[in-house]
Amino acid sequence: MIHPGEQFYPEGVRWDSPIPRGTLPDLLSKAAADFGSRAAIEYRDRPISYEELARKVEVAASAFLHAGYGKGSSVALFLGNSPDHPVNFFGALKAGARVVHLSPLDGEIALTHKLKDSGARVLITSNLATLLPTALKFFEKGLIDKLIVCEDQVWGDVGNPHAPIPANPAIVTFANFVKGAQPPAKWPAISADDIALLQYTGGTTGLPKGAMLTHGNLTSAVSIYDVWNLTNKTERNAIERIILVLPLFHIYALTVVLLRSLKNGELISLHQRFDPEAVLRDIETKRATVFPGVPTMWIAIANQPDLDKRDLSSLVMAGSGGAPLPVEVANIFQRKTGLTLKSGWGMTETCSPGTGHPKDGPDKPGSIGLMLPGIEMDVVSLDDPKQVLPVGETGEIRIRGPNVTRGYWNREQETAEAFVGDRFLTGDIGYMDSDGYFYLVDRKKDMIISGGFNVYPQMIEQAIYMHPAVQEVIVIGIPDDYRGEAAKAFVTLRAGAEPFTIEDLRAFLIGKVGKHELPVAVEFLKELPRTSVGKLSRHELRNQQRHQPQQQPKLATGGRS
Repeated sequence: MIHPGEQFYPEGVRWDSPIPRGTLPDLLSKAAADFGSRAAIEYRDRPISYEELARKVEVAASAFLHAGYGKGSSVALFLGNSPDHPVNFFGALKAGARVVHLSPLDGEIALTHKLKDSGARVLITSNLATLLPTALKFFEKGLIDKLIVCEDQVWGDVGNPHAPIPANPAIVTFANFVKGAQPPAKWPAISADDIALLQYTGGTTGLPKGAMLTHGNLTSAVSIYDVWNLTNKTERNAIERIILVLPLFHIYALTVVLLRSLKNGELISLHQRFDPEAVLRDIETKRATVFPGVPTMWIAIANQPDLDKRDLSSLVMAGSGGAPLPVEVANIFQRKTGLTLKSGWGMTETCSPGTGHPKDGPDKPGSIGLMLPGIEMDVVSLDDPKQVLPVGETGEIRIRGPNVTRGYWNREQETAEAFVGDRFLTGDIGYMDSDGYFYLVDRKKDMIISGGFNVYPQMIEQAIYMHPAVQEVIVIGIPDDYRGEAAKAFVTLRAGAEPFTIEDLRAFLIGKVGKHELPVAVEFLKELPRTSVGKLSRHELRNQQRHQPQQQPKLATGGRS
């Protein structure tokens, strides 16, 4: 039996291809053995070879073991994009510990919860002024027993502001922490079933939950992408230069870029932060070949006034993930560059893989692609998650595969509610067409019920992106006396564009969305809120709106629809 969509897979790729799994320390050790002196990471124009990275990891792992942070321990990383992240990430894992990712963009409440919930009593951070003061607060509150501070200037001083490191025996520089550390006679035994990472997610409906991701989950995720891209890699037969501006604490950057690139001997061009001009220079000057980003990054690049004049000829893959990509943004990028920008879909709970687009499959604008090898997806009723819906019907997407989490740390009830048997309920609403291609309609929790109809903000946003004045948009539901809820659009404008009225917007949208989906209000903002990875955040926008006086929106001419 042919799996849905398998007829469009690249030649030689099968849905039931073997998906190898293992441990992350073994992944790095094999890469160091295979690629040796080849550059693994380039940071601030300094190359770090595979051998050098593996040596640094072994030193860090030895120090973690000597300090008692081995099997059963949780080690928290509060780091930005620098080589300190992979050194400590792999170092903690080689020592047998599990890693806890903390986002430097999170608020104090969320970070405090993650530290308490994970049980991490040691925190690795940087002396950057944007990080160390927050880390010191956790130490002063007694949330951690030891603070290890990496010194940013070790990687080449670029003028970043640094914070002083207090004199305290429990606060130590990374250099002093690893000084004199000797490897053990035997490294801890690590299984593919051991938890490698507590990756926190789902804070939109309460406090974040720690998805338990095993070594097997993460290595399976890498293998799934490798199987999917086998034909492309064989045809290319080249060492790719991959731009990494996505934050390393996010699952997309971790799996799709860091782990997969290291396994395959690629060169990671590591950027501390996203800067459209720096990314374009990396492509033009250093001939980068691969750039994965999130939609907000592609929006910024698509809006570069001289994009059509830039030399992007070295780029062989431009991918979008992390959030739905507006079709109009992909269209603008293709018109200006001639390059096709396609998006896939995945989740923290799947270690990233879910769907993808085959290189030579049919062109289906708005689709997130086909289920990847080894992954099973279906669509179930919103009222009964055991009832599988036929092709074309909209419901909640379920998924299972070797990359899917076993559940949430210390959250038995939430874990039980997230699964139907061994299938994970994603919370994403969508459908599958007759070719096996999936389409996202929205998140279940973002759905607006307006006058008894299900209204999906993402579909309205896709239509609003077609407006020539709109740069970015978020649609949320607001109270409405007549419908219960109605859609309101929050818009940032392109440079030089003028605001428009709600009547103008509704007139523009007629025929693009249903009458019941037309927004009843529009508001213009200088900036829209974002998540820690740079995705536009409906959750944060709703929070902001709750703290502002609410007025019943004035409807467009023509009355209620």
